[in-house]
Amino acid sequence: MLLDIVKYGSAVLREKAVPVPAVTSELVHLAEDMLQTMYHAKGVGLAAQQVGRLESVCVIDVPANCEESEEVKAFNASVKMPLVMFNPVIISKSGEQDGKEGCLSFPNMGGHVVRADQVTCQYTDVSGRMQIVTVRGFLARAVQHETDHLNGVLYVDLMSAEDKLALANKLKKLANKNGGNI
Repeated sequence: MLLDIVKYGSAVLREKAVPVPAVTSELVHLAEDMLQTMYHAKGVGLAAQQVGRLESVCVIDVPANCEESEEVKAFNASVKMPLVMFNPVIISKSGEQDGKEGCLSFPNMGGHVVRADQVTCQYTDVSGRMQIVTVRGFLARAVQHETDHLNGVLYVDLMSAEDKLALANKLKKLANKNGGNI
């Protein structure tokens, strides 16, 4: 089932996710709906807050062709997509990358964000098993972006002052249209 994507200005985007005590069939169904919604919107990631929910769950599906380097493609090759993560926590970060990001909650906007180039994330999978994954490049960017959502942090919070200023009018209009919460 397609879900409505919450836009910037809605208070739920600033809420911190609530850890799930166990992966239930209802939560697996929510993750499936989130994936369907993400694919329909042509995104690569979606967090629960973006569909108006507060459970600690996010979904990611980064096509291999999004990675620029063959080395990064090879490094991430063992990570099965889509990645469905319950209660994800980034446990280590290294390196640095600067790249343009967008977000389904910010239609037709984007800005540069500096993030770690490699992250290790611990999470519970759809079978209820604890997993640890280490990823690089664009996939690492997506993991950081979605786990930030689960903590109420938005990519615009991390953009340079110059990029924020360039988007200020668009951001204000979008926020006012969707509840006025910035």
